[in-house]
Amino acid sequence: MDDGPLEDFAAALNEKRAGFNQMIGLRFVRATREEVVAELTVEPSLHQPYGLVHGGVYASMAETVASVGAALHAMAEGRNTVGLDNSTSFLRATREGTLTARATPLATGRRTHVWEVDVRDDQARLVAKSRVRLLCIEGDAPLAGERVTMKQGELKPQG
Repeated sequence: MDDGPLEDFAAALNEKRAGFNQMIGLRFVRATREEVVAELTVEPSLHQPYGLVHGGVYASMAETVASVGAALHAMAEGRNTVGLDNSTSFLRATREGTLTARATPLATGRRTHVWEVDVRDDQARLVAKSRVRLLCIEGDAPLAGERVTMKQGELKPQG
């Protein structure tokens, strides 16, 4: 089943937001098979001891938006994805404001995907750059000993 690359699943993802994404305040702005954008407002809980945004926040944002993009591709074929590696370079320190992560695919093969992610501050300055590689697995394959329950059919595109 191919739902087309332009259907936007951001609202559905925000409705299902839980766990870590909810804890850091990540909100999806756009989620298609060709681009995933999410943002968060920097809070003191996201700072490291020097009062700067913790590097793990940038890496987590990158992992999340890349994973969503790859999953939208894979779920259209009844498959799932898991992360293989995440290389994030921290380019500019940030203390406050809104961070926006934008993921686009570099390669979307049958077995692996590679996504590039830019994280920018609210002045559109590049603060981190990531490359995330993901493995496509069969939809019924267990992950950490359990079956994955979310399927694309559970997500409804916007408008």
